Formats: sequence, structure tokens, C-alpha cells
Amino acid sequence: MSAPVAERLMTTEELLAMPDDGVERWLIRGKLRENRSKDVTKRNRWHGRVEARITQLLANWLDTQPQPRGEVYSGEVGCRLRRDPDSTPGIDVVYISAELAAQEPEDTRLIDGIPTLAVEILSPSNTVEEVNEKLQEYLSVGVPLVWVVDPKFRTVTVYRPGAEPEMFNTTQQLSGEPHLPGFVVPVASIFGR
Repeated sequence: MSAPVAERLMTTEELLAMPDDGVERWLIRGKLRENRSKDVTKRNRWHGRVEARITQLLANWLDTQPQPRGEVYSGEVGCRLRRDPDSTPGIDVVYISAELAAQEPEDTRLIDGIPTLAVEILSPSNTVEEVNEKLQEYLSVGVPLVWVVDPKFRTVTVYRPGAEPEMFNTTQQLSGEPHLPGFVVPVASIFGR
């Protein structure tokens, strides 16, 4: 009888060294995840519109905040959430605090730390398992605010560590309090209509 072979864990550096071949890749606790769906290479316009709107709404809010300010990024932003084993997912939209932004060297390709807000926008290529795995990882490392946005049903589900999820629809307001002070928008504005 042979002993089970331990699965080899990958580092963020190994992930970044992989070819840019149109395959969406990320790490969860050192395990490589891939989305080879053709929908990934042909971005869904609804996903793109919602991503642009959320980025715009967050940037508008950020412009009203006192200095020093955090930063907003969008477009499958690489974010190393933990090391040994590494978790480095691509996140649709992130907001990082001024403190974390000040620590990031200009020559880095990814954010190295815990964002204040992680936003996942559902696409037809997403599986429930991959979204849940990312969501669980965000909460387990202490991301204080996670939004899962569903363009099809026009809802935003808000997750916070240790709290029950809350779902908001287009007749309601979405607040980022207390982590995004003063950020309150109609959910309908996220979907552009």
C-alpha cells in the first residue's frame, strides 16, 4: 500500500510566471484554479458595464474623502491575500485602504494584502463552487466587506465576516458603512438603469 502523495502547492511567483494564454488563473491556499471557459476571453458586456459603474461610483466617493486616500482598482486585480500557502485571486473590483496603498511598491504587479472591499461580479462562466471558494477565502482572511453582484437578477449580496449575508435589490440603497464612510448609492445605479 502506498502513501497518498501530497498535492504540490504553488506560490504567487509561480502563478505570475505562467504564460498569458487567455486562461484565467488564481490561487486559493496554494492550489491552482483555472477558468478555461471561452466566455472569459470574450468578456460579457453586462459584466463589463457593471464593473465600470461600480468602479465609477467608488472613484466618485473616493474623490470626496480626505487625504490620504485609498485606491480603487478593477479588472481581475491580482491580490495576494495570504502566504504559505498563497491565496492570490483575481478580483473584479477592489478598494484598498490608504495604509495598504502606501505600502505597495510602484513596480509590483499585484496588491499584497487584505483589501477593504472585494467585489465579485457574476458571469455566465462562473460556477457556484468557484464563487463560494473565493468568497470563503475573502472572509477567512478578514476582508471586511465583500459584494457579490448579479447583473442578471440585478442584486448585490453583502458579506461581512461573522455576519449573515444581506441581499439588496434595485429598490434599495447600498451602503459601505462603516468601512467606506459616506458611501451610499441606489442599487439601481450600479446597473445603469
